[in-house]
Amino acid sequence: MNVSGVVVKTSAEDLESVIENLKTSGLCEIFFHDERGKIVVTIEGETTSDEMRKMKAIMGLPGVLCADLAYSYSGRETAEALEKILKSADPVPWSLRDMS
Repeated sequence: MNVSGVVVKTSAEDLESVIENLKTSGLCEIFFHDERGKIVVTIEGETTSDEMRKMKAIMGLPGVLCADLAYSYSGRETAEALEKILKSADPVPWSLRDMS
């Protein structure tokens, strides 16, 4: 499962209608908005392609000026990184060692 945070930008005048369109779209969950037109949402997908499809659909909603990716989390990538660390003879990367 992938989860991404997206900042959706609209005009202050279109804020309420864009929020309503986002709520009814089924594309995302709304977590925050300000009076100037910034809306923070999360999108989920089984793959990165699923998330990109949803983000493009959000960009196409009436009144949306842009949608920018703020962060992305992939459960698969995290699991693979953890497995690599656990298999390592020394799980502390060289760059994080205290060399004093």
